[in-house]
Amino acid sequence: MLGFVATAPLIDVASKLAAETVPVGQVTAARFVVQGLLMLPLMLPYGLRLPPALLPLVALRGLMLVLSTYAFVSAIEVMPLADALAIVFVMPFILLILGRLVFGDAVGPRRIVACLVGFGGSLLVIQPSLATFGLVALWPLGTAASFAVYMLVTRGLSPRMLPVPMQFHTSALAVVLCLPVLLWAEGSGHAELDPVWPRDLAWLWLFGVGLASAVAHMLMTVALRFAPSATLAPLNYLEIVTASALGYLIFGDFPDALTWAGIAVIVGSGLYIIHRERQASAERRAALPAPAEASHVAG
Repeated sequence: MLGFVATAPLIDVASKLAAETVPVGQVTAARFVVQGLLMLPLMLPYGLRLPPALLPLVALRGLMLVLSTYAFVSAIEVMPLADALAIVFVMPFILLILGRLVFGDAVGPRRIVACLVGFGGSLLVIQPSLATFGLVALWPLGTAASFAVYMLVTRGLSPRMLPVPMQFHTSALAVVLCLPVLLWAEGSGHAELDPVWPRDLAWLWLFGVGLASAVAHMLMTVALRFAPSATLAPLNYLEIVTASALGYLIFGDFPDALTWAGIAVIVGSGLYIIHRERQASAERRAALPAPAEASHVAG
């Protein structure tokens, strides 16, 4: 999981560098093209067939990942990495609310208060960003919302699909969703979608987006095989440290005091929600009837 935290911001760095000369829509599509090709050798033991019954959910998962990627790349095209990522960290609060609405998860008053506090923290980051960058500062909220739906779909698919096929087919269907849009936009002059022929280092940045995505998400997949998500979730917040360091070293950006205050509020609220989720899970397990003890016969 620490490997994921260290690698995931490289997706953002490569995307920001690529978006300097390549439209956001093309950067988004490149992520899934490269990620799918890199995942292809790992699919050989599984075969390439996707069960038709799973197609709608995998397609929805791909759509949500396309939307979250497009929104985030649109944001970091002009915003510092850490500022955009801090706003995206409201995702656990959205996920908590959607889990209540979709799955009927129990959500107590303390977690609701933590959500409200977390959203308040996000306003500390959004308000000055709106003044500096305009409405583009709201793009990370689109990333948070679409990624929350992506996580819910993943939760529904996980018992029915192995991680490697899930990631490969998600990438493949994301490409299927992206390409018609790029073909439609070709020659339209739409700055964010009209594809261009990459020049010089842009090829490297586009490849880096897909490579970092494949590595980061495989590291997370492996981590989730050995530990529950509630155990790993707090480590996610270390990503803000990596993003801040890379943003400063590569782009000369560093969060100001108000942004750090917002980050502290968001992270504190998120950690509290994770803590309450773990407590609730432990209480549910404790309430289950104990299994009957097996009888032992002396030999």
